[in-house]
Amino acid sequence: MLIIGCGDVGLRVARQLPARLKVLALTSSPERLPALRQAGITPLQGNLDAPATLRRLAGLATRVVHLAPPPSHNPNWQDDPRTLALLRALRLRSLPLSLVYGSTSGVYGDCGGAQVNETRGLRPNTPRAHRRVHAENQVRLFGRATATPAHILRIPGIYAADREGGTPRGRLLKGTPVLRPEDDVYTNHIHADDLARACLAALWRGKPQRISHVCDDTQLLMGDYFDLAADLYRLPRPPRVARSTANQQLPLMLLSFMGESRRLDNQRMKKELRLGLRYPTVSDGLSAVKS
Repeated sequence: MLIIGCGDVGLRVARQLPARLKVLALTSSPERLPALRQAGITPLQGNLDAPATLRRLAGLATRVVHLAPPPSHNPNWQDDPRTLALLRALRLRSLPLSLVYGSTSGVYGDCGGAQVNETRGLRPNTPRAHRRVHAENQVRLFGRATATPAHILRIPGIYAADREGGTPRGRLLKGTPVLRPEDDVYTNHIHADDLARACLAALWRGKPQRISHVCDDTQLLMGDYFDLAADLYRLPRPPRVARSTANQQLPLMLLSFMGESRRLDNQRMKKELRLGLRYPTVSDGLSAVKS
């Protein structure tokens, strides 16, 4: 197996694999080599922003998990040249038996709190969401052109206690406000361990050129999510503010998440990938780590 973008989730994927399976990971950071080797992973030095360094990836693996994000700055701001460079390298020699790409639920844009399944049209509102749409299109084109089963996972907010910034505790301690109920948005979540398991399920059980939402069963407004976490951690609940006030107080990145509301349907994940969640709700996941 080859993992592209072997950060927190990629390492969790590797930990869930049987020892007999050789795991390779691309890295552009020499300082990460010892940590990857310690995790039982064979590191391959290369850079998605330097396509010539990717030629060695061709024909190395029978399964590929692609979790690397698009570049944040690119002259063609709607494109993901990293995914394009990777797919070109994979075509140079024997093709993998399956490819999984980790995308984002942000490709839908604001859905006004509606229930959303995988057939809904895309309306990306941000540059990073546009880049993900471009990456998805490249992955599906690669799958069709090469007859390689390619599966796309659309992923919402990832959390876990042992993940950097992986719980709401930091924001609660800062007292960062959330929106009042009448202005609030629905938010979706997945525990990092369940996401890693979904990657593996998609590699072996995902339908070719198919898309699956990877999210838990929680359907909470963002403010209610932070209230739940505050109660579990025995911390003060965050202050509630009007959207007009939030626009003046909060950073743009945070405001972008507060500007989109949707409730992801996860039935395809459960029925087609046959994934049983270890943490079916954020209450289950946060309760397990509240200490």
